[in-house]
Amino acid sequence: MSEVYYCKNCGGIMEFDVGTQGLKCPNCGTEEAIVGTQGEVKEHDLTSYAKKTIRAEEKTSSTMQCPSCGATVEVEATSTAKDCPYCGTAFVLAEKQLSNIMPDGVLPFRIDRNRVGEIFGKWIKRRWLAPGELKNLYQKDKLQGIYIPYWTFDAQAQASYRAEGGTNHTVTVRNSKGEEERRTEIRWRATSGSVRHFFDDVLVHASDRLDDGLIRRIEPFHTQEIPEYSPDYLSGYSSEVYTVDLADAHRKARSRMESELRSLAEQDVLRRFDHVRNLRMDDSYRDETYKHVLLPVYATAYHYKNRQYTVLINGETGKIQGEYPKSPAKIALIVLAAALFAAAFMWLTGPDKSEDYGQNAGQEICTEITYEQIEEV
Repeated sequence: MSEVYYCKNCGGIMEFDVGTQGLKCPNCGTEEAIVGTQGEVKEHDLTSYAKKTIRAEEKTSSTMQCPSCGATVEVEATSTAKDCPYCGTAFVLAEKQLSNIMPDGVLPFRIDRNRVGEIFGKWIKRRWLAPGELKNLYQKDKLQGIYIPYWTFDAQAQASYRAEGGTNHTVTVRNSKGEEERRTEIRWRATSGSVRHFFDDVLVHASDRLDDGLIRRIEPFHTQEIPEYSPDYLSGYSSEVYTVDLADAHRKARSRMESELRSLAEQDVLRRFDHVRNLRMDDSYRDETYKHVLLPVYATAYHYKNRQYTVLINGETGKIQGEYPKSPAKIALIVLAAALFAAAFMWLTGPDKSEDYGQNAGQEICTEITYEQIEEV
């Protein structure tokens, strides 16, 4: 997937430049525009994927196989070794070439390496529970830019639902002592309705090497105006081969769509009632399409006391999420400080108030009780 572009001026290898969104020679500064990639990215009819009519163009890119975590990453043809962006292990050029589906679009990096280093540095400084020596583990050249494979899905969805809607009613009753109390009754009644929603670019990342929760926390990516795929954007960066196939990704997308439809149905009920329960939904989808895209991420992995930690940065927005160790010494200091504060507060609150015990005895205590009354539906 990656190709090598040589500078027409000095013969150096040109790289994608975030500032100009074009190619630039790091040796002499020669720039070259990326042209012919601004067309609308094609959406594929989802019903055709079983027949494998999804631009199954063959390619013979150089691939790197990590011996530790198994990630398969595509790199420039000139690369023979690299550090894995997911686990930090050094790995070498794989012996095989891969045939795969070409991407439909690629979202270029908008954050350059200098800026991403600043973002990571600030993130580390704000991790005040992290050990002090953690800041020294960061190395700028270990923070790698990599294009992560994604599937995106569009669909026109509709769901009809049946549920019970509850309305609050306040009543006054007498308790067992003959005293009046105010209680809130929830009166339930059957209700039904339907909701519609157009899902545009539901993202499902196509890498099984990344923690789903971690990578979803650096979203969103703005994919609505993504350029058509061009290997020029990959110059100077790596890109991972997708390892989650279309059928599995579609099931994940459907699950997220269903959750969103359920939320919309609940909101629809709550526009007429105070509560909702026993929601049953029948959802359907039409005009489903998909595309295969590459999205920009900076990734690094570092080891601290025999444990691996991963940090991801959104290469478009700069949003950062990651794992980090917590210092037992700092946690102990926090616990000690809290204990000292509590002791000081008790000492400063004055003399013993035991003489006030029973002062409020005999006063009326009011409580509000809520119970459910279920009507037949």
